[in-house]
Amino acid sequence: MIKRQIPNFVTGFNLVSGCVSIVLSFSHQYEWAIIAIFIAAVFDFFDGFAARLLGVMSPMGKEMDSLADVVSFGVSPAMVLFCYMTENNVNQQITGWESYLPYLIFIVPMFSALRLAKFNLDTRQATSFLGLPTPANALFLSTLVLLPAEWTFIHNTYTILILAAVTSWMLVSEIPLFAMKFKNFSWTDNRIKFIFLAGVVVLALVFTKIAVPFIVIWYLLLSLINNGTRSKE
Repeated sequence: MIKRQIPNFVTGFNLVSGCVSIVLSFSHQYEWAIIAIFIAAVFDFFDGFAARLLGVMSPMGKEMDSLADVVSFGVSPAMVLFCYMTENNVNQQITGWESYLPYLIFIVPMFSALRLAKFNLDTRQATSFLGLPTPANALFLSTLVLLPAEWTFIHNTYTILILAAVTSWMLVSEIPLFAMKFKNFSWTDNRIKFIFLAGVVVLALVFTKIAVPFIVIWYLLLSLINNGTRSKE
């Protein structure tokens, strides 16, 4: 009985991490809020891993995982960006209708919930993804606030909202993306995953704490290249 609950406890820590991120966003501690989202992503990976390892995968665990993900990878990144844009608007003394634009960021949790509901019902996504996974989207969007201040075109409400709209569409799109699920560690079966991980190491060394947006872009590009290669075979 206890063994069956271990993955659910891990999922619970995913949810707690998302809640902590929201609280940190309200106090404008964006870097720590993003770290909390990253920790949630780690728990999100290990709950499924634990369930498969222990042989206790269940419909309830799948539903709980999605409910936690809506908070950690839907609401949490939206709150990071909402608080960041609101703070910027106050600092720049922006008033009138433009001061309400940050509320549009809440399309992120809306589309994240839609993506997760779709994923739960879609039998085609057992070994790969159709559309951008919510953890990747959450980390991509939230880490935009860490990019250098000199990149003023990024630290702009309109740019952030446009990027959020594009990635929200990608959440529910039919774009095939590979999943980081290892059944074994052979090169033949996992070539694309090993290439991705090698690229992650390089990007992390080059860009350090602002590497995440570039890693997500690398993931998308590699998936598209992989899809093109497979279609020619």
